[in-house]
Amino acid sequence: MTDPFAGYRPQALASRLDTAGFGHWNPEVPERVAAAIAAGRHGDLPAWEAALAALAPLPRSSLIPEGPAVSGGDEQSLKATERNRLEQVLLELSPWRKGPFSLHGIDIDAEWRSDLKWQRVSTADVDLSDARILDVGCGNGWYAWRMQAAGARLVIGVDPTLKHVMQAWAVERCLQPPAPVILPLPLEALPAGSGDFDVVFSMGVLYHRRSPIDHLMDLQAHLAPGGTLLLETLVIEGDADQCLCPEDRYARMRNVWFLPSEPLLLRWLRRCGFEDATLVDSSLTTTDEQRPTRWMPFESLGHALDPTAPTRTVEGLPAPRRAIVTARRRRS
Repeated sequence: MTDPFAGYRPQALASRLDTAGFGHWNPEVPERVAAAIAAGRHGDLPAWEAALAALAPLPRSSLIPEGPAVSGGDEQSLKATERNRLEQVLLELSPWRKGPFSLHGIDIDAEWRSDLKWQRVSTADVDLSDARILDVGCGNGWYAWRMQAAGARLVIGVDPTLKHVMQAWAVERCLQPPAPVILPLPLEALPAGSGDFDVVFSMGVLYHRRSPIDHLMDLQAHLAPGGTLLLETLVIEGDADQCLCPEDRYARMRNVWFLPSEPLLLRWLRRCGFEDATLVDSSLTTTDEQRPTRWMPFESLGHALDPTAPTRTVEGLPAPRRAIVTARRRRS
């Protein structure tokens, strides 16, 4: 039996953070990760842990930097019985929201075609080479691996959903290091921002925050002076005074609070002290990009749109539109 959490036990994680230049996060962050794992034992975590632990040690394959999937290995890198067992374990960790992945010949067709969003993100003028990056709301680490492939020196991802982080740790067992450090924590569980990162990503998080301004200020605090924020969030069309606050659900989601217009979002960033706030992309989300699959067989975007008027949600609100913006923390 192998320990699927080996690299995230307090001593091992403290060593990884120290080597990465984040020794000032010790011992608080390793202790908080241990507490998150312990809290998860009241749910499904023991079954996931046992399934991963029962796997034989997996060969680690080099990350293939190109193509739509985060990929490593092929059908020849595992025996058929081992590959079937790995596929069963990965399916037990469903639903997979971000992807696609291709691991030892197993194709994980996730709900989101994250490669399409990454194409839009890649049009932004953000240099990831040799960068220290914080990925907020990282999910299963799909984007974090893309950041590694783009030459980042270090990627730390945080996400409070333990199943998503378990997926990330399963992927890590299949790919050669260096791997992103994916922590089962919310942003607020990190030490107070002290300008540790050159780039901060926050994708698909802002609209879940009851106080979007506080979230933007927290993101800024983790940026080094002159560092870059890349933010992706739901928006609406309109002028700089337009903002949607759903009465109850939005596109069947309960925890959606504020959808600003694009000009208002840029104003928020300026009011928070960011410079050079720039709209990179604004696109309606399509059912080609977000849909049910074998790896996420539940309701998805198509179920959230009015079947007679797909430009509206089932609640009668504007259909999901996502904007990507960048901004810089002031140098002084």
